[in-house]
Amino acid sequence: MPVSDFAKVLDDIKAHNSYKNLTICITGGEPLLRKDLEEAGNEIKKRGFRWGIVTNSLALTPNRFVALLNAGLSSISFSIDGFKTEHNHLRQNEHSFEKVQEAIKMSTTFQKQFPGRLVFDVITCVHRGNLGILREFRDYLIKMNVPMWRIFSIFPEGRAAQNDLALSKEEYRSLMDFIVETRSYKTKDGKSIHLNYACEGYLGSYELKARDYFFFCRGGVNVGSVMCDGSVSACLSVRAKDFIQGNIYEENFEFMRLWNERYQNMRDRSWSKVGKCAKCKNWKNCLGNGLHLHEDAKSEPVRCNFEFLN
Repeated sequence: MPVSDFAKVLDDIKAHNSYKNLTICITGGEPLLRKDLEEAGNEIKKRGFRWGIVTNSLALTPNRFVALLNAGLSSISFSIDGFKTEHNHLRQNEHSFEKVQEAIKMSTTFQKQFPGRLVFDVITCVHRGNLGILREFRDYLIKMNVPMWRIFSIFPEGRAAQNDLALSKEEYRSLMDFIVETRSYKTKDGKSIHLNYACEGYLGSYELKARDYFFFCRGGVNVGSVMCDGSVSACLSVRAKDFIQGNIYEENFEFMRLWNERYQNMRDRSWSKVGKCAKCKNWKNCLGNGLHLHEDAKSEPVRCNFEFLN
């Protein structure tokens, strides 16, 4: 998608949205593959919005980092899934760990020099191959002065479904216990890291213990997206055909009209009360889990976090 088309969407949002406190998150794929990312950032900044990226850091040089900051970058999330062995194995790139380590050092140095200018965290996707190193990895992140950490548990989508990476019920519970432990953990010299479990899944007794907020899938409620082909949906993990609300190229770039007139199946989740969810006493707390776990707007989620924990 050309930046000029993206800018038309931003203009529509600015003209028809009274809430100015918005953040644009550019994910992927890999955002740094775009040679014109700084141009896109400047267009966002020009319209008064904040913006950030989620990156694997392979293309993040010191010069690129400065260029992005000058274009208004205000938040950045780095994907890192363990130490060199675990991280590089998952990505199949021998330079991957080295590059993300450099990126984290750049960010912590910048944060120290310019407090409040850049928000950053690291994201770890936990699976069977890295569950066992989490405590050691936690201390490593603290030593690196990483302020915030988000943990996701791998879900059966794409190649993650083709490979046996998903946690068992026992492993998933041990992950929750680790997160709860870490949220009150301090090193011998009093240092800590602020850890949250990701936005997926109702956690029952672990709610508000494993993250700062109660579970709620925000897709289509206060998170909307435009994909690279112009499709309009919720967060970019929600790609099932039933959840595509239209396309900016077919709707004259009128994103806000789609936002106001469509998204019904994301805002009324009654359709998700099917199968085992229909009998679940906790459905009102969960509403069928995250939308990204549904193959369509008629199906059960492919995984139930509450069931895993009980």
